[in-house]
Formats: sequence, structure tokens, C-alpha cells
Amino acid sequence: MTDERSTRPGLQGQRVLITAGAAGIGLAIAERLIAEGARVLVCDVAEPALADFSTRFPQALARPADVTDEAAVAALVAVAESELGGLDALINNAGIAGPTGGVEEISPADWRRCLEVSLTGSFLCAHHAVPLIKAAGGGAIVNMSSAAGRYGYAFRSPYSSAKFGLIGFTQSLAKELGPANIRVNAILPGIIEGPRMAGVIRARAEQVGVSFEAMERQYLDRISLRRMTSPHDVAGMVAFLLSPDGWNISGQSLGVDGNVETL
Repeated sequence: MTDERSTRPGLQGQRVLITAGAAGIGLAIAERLIAEGARVLVCDVAEPALADFSTRFPQALARPADVTDEAAVAALVAVAESELGGLDALINNAGIAGPTGGVEEISPADWRRCLEVSLTGSFLCAHHAVPLIKAAGGGAIVNMSSAAGRYGYAFRSPYSSAKFGLIGFTQSLAKELGPANIRVNAILPGIIEGPRMAGVIRARAEQVGVSFEAMERQYLDRISLRRMTSPHDVAGMVAFLLSPDGWNISGQSLGVDGNVETL
């Protein structure tokens, strides 16, 4: 019996929008998908990173856009329609670390900004991108949640709340969009190596009065594999979900985290 997946197109030619795609996890995803033949459009708020991305990947599209600005998101999706001819996949990767502090210390403005970028931004991108994915006959949406979307995270309540919200958003869209042949999943990275996580660890270490090294060890001790996750590990999962092998995976929250046991 022939495996039906062998007749389905792979990543070659897929039209993919990646938010916050010029650095970090987003850049790793873009690199992987471009290497596998996808046609990629990335957005970012960091224009120097966008310029560097365009130099490295002249075959891809790169545009400045803040995902909390609906007009900017609508313009970005219009670029996908005019330059790529539509969309097959959306990677909602944009997010910020948010503040570190007790609930009585965090400002309402910092709370709102964290949820606006990570949660509302993902809604706005899906709101504008889904008509194009439907017009393509289906496709995939991947929302970037976090291990913090599975566990409560003391002193990081805005971030954790946004990432919990993305899981609910993912499961709701999977049910809503499944009949249109659109798969919707969330990826839950753990501790991602890089400058952003170093900043989070440093802020927490200063708050409780221990060294950076001691706090980093505390974080690693909560991971079964005792190591951080690479952005390329996450990119591999995205490529899998967009591939024919991810054809029947939807509504899932997939940890790529070395098995984070608690936060």
C-alpha cells in the first residue's frame, strides 16, 4: 500500500511568513526552511537584523513590522499576497521576555506590552493570514509558546500568562480551522541558549542575590537532559510540522526543551 504522504508536496515552494524572523529562533527557522526550498517572508522590528538577513538570504523577503500594529500586519500579509502569491504557513514567533518581578512590582504597562506582542500579535497575524492559507487549500500555523505555557513561572507572570494563552489560542484555532485543512500547533521551547535567556537569568540572579552561574545551574537542574535548547532544535520541529510527515498533527503543544520538569 502506497503511503499517501509520498504524493504530498514537501517544503519546496511553500510560502511561509515568519514573525520576528531576523534573529534568534526566528532566524534559525528561516534558515532551515530556506535550505529546504521554502519561499520565506520574515518581519522584525530590528531593522539592522533585517538588513543583515537580506544580505545573507537575498532570495527571501524581509520587511519591518511590529505585530502589535494591525495596519503593519495587514501590510505585511499584503506583501505575502503580492510577492509570494499567497501563503501556505504562518509561524507566529514574535514575543518578548517581559519584566521580571513580583506581581506588586510589575507595571500594568509592562504587563500589557508583553501580552500584546506575544498573544495579541499572534491573533492579528492569524486574523490577516488565514484567508490566504484557506485560499491555498490549507496549510499550517505554528505558534511559539514556551515551557512557561505549561507551568506557572514565579516572577514572570506576564510572560507565562501570554504563553498559556497561546496554547488556548492554538487549540481553539485547530478546531476552528481543521475543516479548512489548516493544521495549528504550538511549540514549547525550554531554556533557549542565547542573549535573551542570559538576560532573564541575570535579572533573576540579581533579584534573589546569587551569582549568574549559580542561577544558571538552578535552571539547568530543572531540565532532565541538563542542557539548554538550541534555536536549531526548534527549527527542526517547525520543518517537521510543515512537512508531509506533519500532515495529521494538529492542536498539539509540543515541547522542544530537554524535558523541562518545572519552572
